[in-house]
Amino acid sequence: MIIVKKLGLMASLFIILLLTVGCGQDNRSDASENSTNVSEAVEHTIIGIEPGAGITQATENALSDYENLNNWELETSSAAAILTELGNAIDNQEPIVVTGWSPHYKFAKWDLKYLDDPNGVYGEEEYITTIAREGLKEEKPNAYTILNKIQLELSDMEEALLNAQEMELDEVAQQWVEQHSEVVAKWTEGVEHADGTQLELALTSWDDVRFLTNVARIVLDQQGFDVTLTPVDPAILFEAISAGDADASLAPWMPSTHGAFYEEHEGQFEDLGPNLEGLESD
Repeated sequence: MIIVKKLGLMASLFIILLLTVGCGQDNRSDASENSTNVSEAVEHTIIGIEPGAGITQATENALSDYENLNNWELETSSAAAILTELGNAIDNQEPIVVTGWSPHYKFAKWDLKYLDDPNGVYGEEEYITTIAREGLKEEKPNAYTILNKIQLELSDMEEALLNAQEMELDEVAQQWVEQHSEVVAKWTEGVEHADGTQLELALTSWDDVRFLTNVARIVLDQQGFDVTLTPVDPAILFEAISAGDADASLAPWMPSTHGAFYEEHEGQFEDLGPNLEGLESD
């Protein structure tokens, strides 16, 4: 059985330790007694992504910050290589320590859990928020109502990202909307048909944002809106919403990833609140 294994204060929000213990039994208590053997089994090595990535620097900081990580090393790799090594370790029932982030389909594919980061080396938890241009509520109240209600569970997102390994993201979004009609009904309760009202949503190229935005597009289309999706860089995204060149976006990662852009344009748009919570950036 694959479980998360905690190695005392070496634990981090981004370090995942997989340990095979037993067969068909939950041996979490037994596993906690074998952390030393596991450390030796993985040769005190953490598998990470590319040099220069935020999570790579944070992990280097963790090696210095946590005293019992002083003899550990970070081996940089790539996201694709990590997934390959992670899959091989699980298939072969071998321990492995890797860096990870959410949302990611690996959490839907395998039983993984984050370890604790008592020193806060990796920063605070992030979320994706929905922002709208000033005046949207007054000019397109039905669209505003729907956008204000859209919120997904992290598990839904990670399942969608797993499905996207075999399907296009817009197809995954369509499938999700069809399978969650009760949720969609709550989002659209009391909303009148829009009869072709145009709406432009700005988004980034990240898969999680593309899925979220396509879910919004499909729901809004069903309510009679004519929705255009406009992919842009994060800096341009905030400029577009602030200037009224786009109506809304479900893309900003807060408070750290896009925090600087948010602060630069704060007061020029409306923040409708989180649409996805519990995120850990890379």
